[in-house]
Amino acid sequence: MKQNLAEFCADGCVFREEMISVSENVSLRVITFSPPVDNGNPSVVLVPGWASMINGWKEVLLEMSKDFKIYYVETREKISSQVQSNEDFSVGRIGEDLLNLISILGLQKQKYILFGSSLGATSILDSCRFIKEDPICLVFVGPNAEIRIPRFGVVLINLFFPPLYLFFKPYVKWYLKTFRLDAKSDIEQYEKYASVLDSADPWKLKRAAKAVANYSVWKLLPSIKYPTLIVGASKDKLHIPENLVKMSAMMEKSTYIDLETNKRAHQKEVVEEMRKYLASL
Repeated sequence: MKQNLAEFCADGCVFREEMISVSENVSLRVITFSPPVDNGNPSVVLVPGWASMINGWKEVLLEMSKDFKIYYVETREKISSQVQSNEDFSVGRIGEDLLNLISILGLQKQKYILFGSSLGATSILDSCRFIKEDPICLVFVGPNAEIRIPRFGVVLINLFFPPLYLFFKPYVKWYLKTFRLDAKSDIEQYEKYASVLDSADPWKLKRAAKAVANYSVWKLLPSIKYPTLIVGASKDKLHIPENLVKMSAMMEKSTYIDLETNKRAHQKEVVEEMRKYLASL
């Protein structure tokens, strides 16, 4: 069923959904939300996390679209993308897609913000070395500094047969709820990830998991030259809060704030913090 995108933006906002070809073999779904009045604010390129769905960003989009033009980008590992079978899903290739998209959208130097979450933020970090039109700043929600998959996990990924996904999915949900998420403090985070698993493309998930295994961004952090706001959630163990503090310390122009839960980091509060950060620059 087609989504009613009006539910994700402020009153009077104009939205447009399109598939944009970012390379010969890859097209991405991009949703543009334009606020009722152009008040001169920078545009926001919003890149959600691995396999994330727009539903998880509803509160952020409702608040942000009041006064920011938003390009909501669904990266190549998501079910909406059109990707030829010979393409990979590495962090570097996702980053290349973003660079090409920035060019296609015609975004100008110091006229936009790169806003990323989880693997979306990591992909932005990976691509920063090659950005030609500098953003005003970066805003990250729970960026992944590293993606560590043990050897037995890599073996399981290689052996995984996507048509059996429906059989394995309940066990993945149980593992997340039992060992990786604090469901007592933030049940909404578990429900969000469960919804992602329900709607994911298992073929893309397998290829993406293989491509990002054992990736690390640590060596790149000292070279990041842009002002950066990192939003952490100390109760969100999935995104390793201590890594976020360490990331911020390694980046020359970084500011770290803690919103405690994944839920708060996906509500209007994160937009209010972004506004404060912009005003401080």
